[in-house]
Amino acid sequence: MERFYDPKGIEEKWYDFWEREALFNAEIDKDKKPYTILIPPPNVTGILTVGHVLNMTLQDIVIRWKRMEGYSALWFPGTDHAGIATQNEVEKELRKEGKSRHSLGRENFVKKVWEWKETYEQRIIAQLKKLGSSCDWRRKRFTLDEGLSRAVQEVFCKLYERGLIYRGNYIINYCPRCKTAISNDEVEHIETEGKLYYIKYPIEGKKGFLNVATTRPETMLGDTALAFHPEDNRYKPYKNKSVVIPVIGRKIKIIEDNFVDPKFGTGLVKVTPAHDANDFEIAKRHNLDFIFVIDDDGKMTDEAGKYKGMDRFDAREALIEDLKEMGLLQKVTEHTYSVGHCYRCNTIIEPYLSDQWFVKMKPLAEKAIEAVKRGDVAFHLPRWKKVYFHWLENVRDWCISRQLWWGHRIPVWYCDKCNELVVRVEKPEKCGECGSSEFTQDKDVLDTWFSSWLWPFSTLGWPDETEELNYFYPTDTLITGWDIIFLWVARMIMASLEFTGKIPFKNVYFNGMVRDENRIKLSKSLGNSPDPLDLIEEYGADALRIGLLFITPEGQDVLFSTERIEVGRHFVNKIWNAARFITTTTENENIKTDEQQVVPETKEGEWLLSKLQKLIPEITSMLEHYRFNDAAKTLYEFFWHEFCDWYLEMLKPILKRGDKKINQNICSVMTQGMTTLLKLLHPFIPFITEELYQRLSHSKKTLIISNWPTREKGLIKEDIEKEFAILKEIIMALRNIRGEMSIPPKRLSPCIITSSKAFALDWIAPYEIYIKELGKVDSLTVGLNLEKPPFSASWVIEALEIYVPLKGLINIEIEKERLTKEIKKLKKESILLNRKLTNSKFLKKAPKDVVERTEKKWADFLSKIERLQKNLETLIEGKKDE
Repeated sequence: MERFYDPKGIEEKWYDFWEREALFNAEIDKDKKPYTILIPPPNVTGILTVGHVLNMTLQDIVIRWKRMEGYSALWFPGTDHAGIATQNEVEKELRKEGKSRHSLGRENFVKKVWEWKETYEQRIIAQLKKLGSSCDWRRKRFTLDEGLSRAVQEVFCKLYERGLIYRGNYIINYCPRCKTAISNDEVEHIETEGKLYYIKYPIEGKKGFLNVATTRPETMLGDTALAFHPEDNRYKPYKNKSVVIPVIGRKIKIIEDNFVDPKFGTGLVKVTPAHDANDFEIAKRHNLDFIFVIDDDGKMTDEAGKYKGMDRFDAREALIEDLKEMGLLQKVTEHTYSVGHCYRCNTIIEPYLSDQWFVKMKPLAEKAIEAVKRGDVAFHLPRWKKVYFHWLENVRDWCISRQLWWGHRIPVWYCDKCNELVVRVEKPEKCGECGSSEFTQDKDVLDTWFSSWLWPFSTLGWPDETEELNYFYPTDTLITGWDIIFLWVARMIMASLEFTGKIPFKNVYFNGMVRDENRIKLSKSLGNSPDPLDLIEEYGADALRIGLLFITPEGQDVLFSTERIEVGRHFVNKIWNAARFITTTTENENIKTDEQQVVPETKEGEWLLSKLQKLIPEITSMLEHYRFNDAAKTLYEFFWHEFCDWYLEMLKPILKRGDKKINQNICSVMTQGMTTLLKLLHPFIPFITEELYQRLSHSKKTLIISNWPTREKGLIKEDIEKEFAILKEIIMALRNIRGEMSIPPKRLSPCIITSSKAFALDWIAPYEIYIKELGKVDSLTVGLNLEKPPFSASWVIEALEIYVPLKGLINIEIEKERLTKEIKKLKKESILLNRKLTNSKFLKKAPKDVVERTEKKWADFLSKIERLQKNLETLIEGKKDE
């Protein structure tokens, strides 16, 4: 084998092989159970982020594991047309050329977006393949392809027929930058340090003013009333009286309404029905007028008078200056409040009165709530159920129309002659009201999520009853970010129950967000996410995958660091080097394959296979419970420490003896142990494990379709494991003594192991070779009640005492001086730590993990001081005895 692992050629070789041999393909097989994962379709807006890498890695782990368990395992791939996001990206490119979508026209612009989609979808799929994603690529879908378009049109029409879709004039969230409505769940609310403006409204026919506080003074120009709470006695005398809107001089009435909070501002609020959702509801209750003063470009309208044509925020500044000059601005105070921003371009949202299409959500939500309450859909972690229930129990109707060109056109037609509205997939032939055959389709498109909520069943052929739908649906597991629990997860459950009568998936695992060191989510738009292809080029896909898992606690957010990817690379290299040792050792031996049972004939072989029988169900259970981070760390610890540091080192002295029969058995056990570990590691790091599987004695054509390991109870040896646990402690004690007493690395030492109990010593004889080799011991004495020689360092392990005579190994006087200095230094440091731990301010303000680390460090110092003190006393007493 090559000395160093080079992932580039190996990763490409094996991905091409897996694809060529159709090993990712899942077929309808009545002899196998299906297992289905649907990919959360990435947006065709550019490259994937490190967040995508984490999400895709987790899905690939599950599907590779289930494939090895014998399921017909389908990972269904696809991409999302991402209406607003993709249209924005293409418009940016057009602006660089001095063009706009309007200069191209709708048809040509949509063609341009399709060209963009083809380019970036190919890039995304190339990234997924580089990562090792084992999707069934034959089945790739796109949320705007012909089949999904048919499903979308069908669902719109059915919901309309059932009275669950309606058109209405309501306040919606409008983005002046994207020039479209967006749903409540697409608005990002950001806590903002703003201002509260107290404006004086002159009372009609009287001297004096009424003061009103507002965060948006420019909307004052569209006021149609002032309102107070019915129980607020301060304003009862003014009920049905009028005030004059400053600057423009229009008269408005003073009304009372239960919605008003008497504690906010002055207790009197301005009502601007066309530009505020709450004011819209007040206006409906009191029959108020709706006056538009901000248009869909975010500019002031004719109704705004002298401010016409100004940007809304420029108008705010100009209006405030005018109010100051008129003496109608009482005061301005600092005020922190939540401001809605567009989730795609970060523009401040404008509440806007507009005709839009909506879905009635409450009837759909009721079934979705019950499905999760019954446990039909399980959330991992369960805490997300509370969030899910809260949203669905308070769900508002979903605005689904978008003023975009890229997306699913709404299947609504208007008669050109009488304006009759017809909802149907195909263009009507004749108007039922007037007989005209001339129709115009609704110009709006549907919200991106309207196609995404159908993803679990539309991709499998719905509305047709296909074999795939009957076999692979409901799907088994959805792995996605918690940030789209409302936008996507809840809606998929609603749509699936409504249109198939079944849940869309049995389990949902919410992975955390990947953030940078400043805890900001990695994203393409912010430019803080490295290109996954660059990371794969530098570290390799396996190192990137496992490195990310090492820093991904269950369901928690991840702070990305290339240092952890470096740890992943070190681990991959460790596996390679272990395989090099094994292949070199076994190259001339007749080795049994991984499917043939090997009976170990040496202690370390019995120990390894016994430990593996416990590791197998442990890893399987972790995967069953979506504990990916725990599984990755457990495999890392086992492979690096148990397998490499202990097992491989222990068998070396046995091999040196040259017993051909024993050595052949050792090679078979070693190969089988390595192969088992490669199988357990394969879902996490598929490339290197496949490469090494092929280089070892194996039974299957390829690791990807080999059998997932199962526990062999007959190989479990509890007595051997207990003996090895003590053996390892003995060897570590000898290593600690050598380190603490500064015994030169190349010097071997004598060792005495004694006890007052015979049973504590009876098991040691077969293990003496390991103690000598790994503990650097040249003479080992084991016996009952042996005396401690002078100048001997000691260690106690349960009923055993270990002595290492130091005379002749070190300079006693120099060592006494060194130990004295070391103890003094540690005592000083432990005093400082103790002061910190008894400081109430530190204990109150420091994070819990920092306090725990400090406590552990202090305890370790005390333990080490005690050991060094004992060693020093040994040297002093030895001098006296001499």
